Amino acid sequence: MKKVILFLMMFMLATPAFASKKKTDDKDVDVYKYLAIFSETLKKIKTDYVEEVSEKKLIESAINGMLTALDPHSSYLNEDDFKEMQEQTKGEFGGLGIEVTMDAGFVKVVSPIDDTPAFKAGIQAGDYITHIEGKNVFGMTLNQAVEKMRGPLKTKVKLTIHRQNTEPFEVTITRDNIKIKSVKTEDKGNVGYLRISSFSETTTDDLKKTIDQIKKDHSDLVGYVLDLRNNPGGLLDQAVRVSDLFLTQGEIVSTRPRNKDEIQKFSAEDTEKGDYIDGLPLVVLINEGSASASEIVSGALQDNKRAVIVGMKSFGKGSVQTVVPVSDVGAIRLTTARYYTPSGRSIQAKGIEPDIKIPLAKVEYIQSHMGDFEEAAYENALDKQDEDKKDKKKEVKDEKKKKTLKTNKSNKDKEKEPDPFDKKDDKKEDYQLERAMDIVRALNILHQAGK
Repeated sequence: MKKVILFLMMFMLATPAFASKKKTDDKDVDVYKYLAIFSETLKKIKTDYVEEVSEKKLIESAINGMLTALDPHSSYLNEDDFKEMQEQTKGEFGGLGIEVTMDAGFVKVVSPIDDTPAFKAGIQAGDYITHIEGKNVFGMTLNQAVEKMRGPLKTKVKLTIHRQNTEPFEVTITRDNIKIKSVKTEDKGNVGYLRISSFSETTTDDLKKTIDQIKKDHSDLVGYVLDLRNNPGGLLDQAVRVSDLFLTQGEIVSTRPRNKDEIQKFSAEDTEKGDYIDGLPLVVLINEGSASASEIVSGALQDNKRAVIVGMKSFGKGSVQTVVPVSDVGAIRLTTARYYTPSGRSIQAKGIEPDIKIPLAKVEYIQSHMGDFEEAAYENALDKQDEDKKDKKKEVKDEKKKKTLKTNKSNKDKEKEPDPFDKKDDKKEDYQLERAMDIVRALNILHQAGK
């Protein structure tokens, strides 16, 4: 009886192995079967297609089709594409200056890059490019659409743009040599303003130099605004190093591939040391055009409670692409992992939610006449107290004189008075940035009170 049981147990253990082997064999048979179909299709195109097509083009298109079917960010890079990608990470390349992806069959703008032809032409994050030179992009691969937007420097390309709540319109953009200045600043008084437009090889070093200059120019700093709006991302190592500039410890980001044994975690203590802005309040600005590396930075600073994130929800590009050179003719860009914030949140298709939502808006200034009803305007109001008793009589006399002049002014004279709220000659206000600076100042008050 024991022998029978043993035999049954052995048979039960062995059965899954046989089934697994058969299943694997079936998969192999399917692969060989479809490779045979591919070979037959290639041969048929070569002999019977209405026009002659090179084998190189057919095979490259097949490889690209296989990769783009996986997700919008995987693709095949031929020799020219690979070279251009390398130039972009160095901060200089030719083109229009937009980061794009595919969505619903059309080219979607992730974000325009600061001071590029596309940016100057008014292209916005979230715009859809539906036609290039009048040709519908529906059915094209992303690489094909990008190829059509490329061209010799100083030549023009006409794009048809679909924007939410707007009629479709055409815009003509002149191609140019794109030189990205990764880090910029503007003088905002006692608030340090740091703008990162993309994460290239020099971003962290440029940011440190910019902060050093701001510290040198302003001894009364109350905090900083880090502007990551319309930042399409860039290099992972730069996102980690930039985050570390503001952190003294803690996790920054983790990348999780299919194989759990290959999970990578990046922490503050692994790179830069200390808080480069000396613990001052920090506000990070994001919007729908903030993607990838900029989401890593904002997520790390948010989860580590180092910054207040304001603006609008970010793009949600939380996947890692690995570029693998193949032979000597190009490379494949393959999605190999997902990004996770320190608290374990996946960025992919979710984005970073701001702590304080601030939509795009414009301020309308309304002139107030409440001054006519303040205490000092009453005819028999008590005189204000003044420490300088010698000047009290003169002050009362001057006050009465002012009241008399105010009463005798005609309506015509009032019309000629300059309106203190007239902003026609002022630079257009950036509502989101102004609110971010207000938050920095408010945080500084609490920061000083806690000392």
